[in-house]
Amino acid sequence: MPAQKGGPSVGRGRSSGTVAAVSRTPDPWADILADPRERARAEANRHPEVEAVRGLGVVHRASGFTGRVVELRANMVTLRSTSGQVRTFSLLPGAFVAGGQVATLVRPRAVPTAGPRTASGSVAVARHRARVARASRILVEGIHDALLVERVWGDDLRVEGVVVERLDGIDRLPAEIAAFGPASGRRLGVLVDHLVPGTKESRLVEEVAHPHVLVTGTPFVDVWQAVRPEVVGLARWPTVPKGQDWKTGICRALGEADPATCWRRILGSVHSYADLEPALVGAVERLIDFVTEPPSAEPSNAPHGASSTPP
Repeated sequence: MPAQKGGPSVGRGRSSGTVAAVSRTPDPWADILADPRERARAEANRHPEVEAVRGLGVVHRASGFTGRVVELRANMVTLRSTSGQVRTFSLLPGAFVAGGQVATLVRPRAVPTAGPRTASGSVAVARHRARVARASRILVEGIHDALLVERVWGDDLRVEGVVVERLDGIDRLPAEIAAFGPASGRRLGVLVDHLVPGTKESRLVEEVAHPHVLVTGTPFVDVWQAVRPEVVGLARWPTVPKGQDWKTGICRALGEADPATCWRRILGSVHSYADLEPALVGAVERLIDFVTEPPSAEPSNAPHGASSTPP
């Protein structure tokens, strides 16, 4: 007989003295002596499984953090919020909300069939000629930043018609912004290294107050650190003592003779966004989204406040 639905009286009727016996669905958490593995399996079965594909929007239930999937590694998922914050969580049963319902995130079961991917993870556009350059631009601090962005996002930037130019020093930022003349349809995105509170970089960025300028950045001393250390054979990037040239210390740790040779080794180890730290991936993708937003989508009453966003 199918289970009945109704009010509080449903399921009663088997009397035990003066106390009614109530029929209940077994609760896997009710028995404190239950096997934890059985509990985990029961909890997983309570919620649908959702493949954690890149770009999926979810909410982490325990912390309330909302973001999109940017990476999966082992049993962990990395999310990036709309403000650029990046956090990593365990893929526990029922730990997330996806599509408005509690879900268990799982690794994608099949390789996407949408076609080949670019180094940034985007779907490659076949037989596409580079678009005429937009008026909007992205500025990066130096040649190494520019080469790394080109290596991972070059295909995407050509499709979008976005030109990346070198700033050659954060001290030049105010003058570059003034010379560029940002406006609607002519936006400027800026990628800054070592953007942490109390630094010269953060003080200069705080002075930026233009609705058509967005500054993002990473906490790394140099863009070299934005490459995952394991891809170049290190367990972690070494700490270089104060007073010693940072790149010289890194070259010594990698056994390379000079910075030029060391950089070629680092750049050659990068094949996709997965070889970069999420902080850099999130910062660059925010800039691309910002400078490619159609003028019609821009708010007409955008405040003239600081639009820079440290990591």
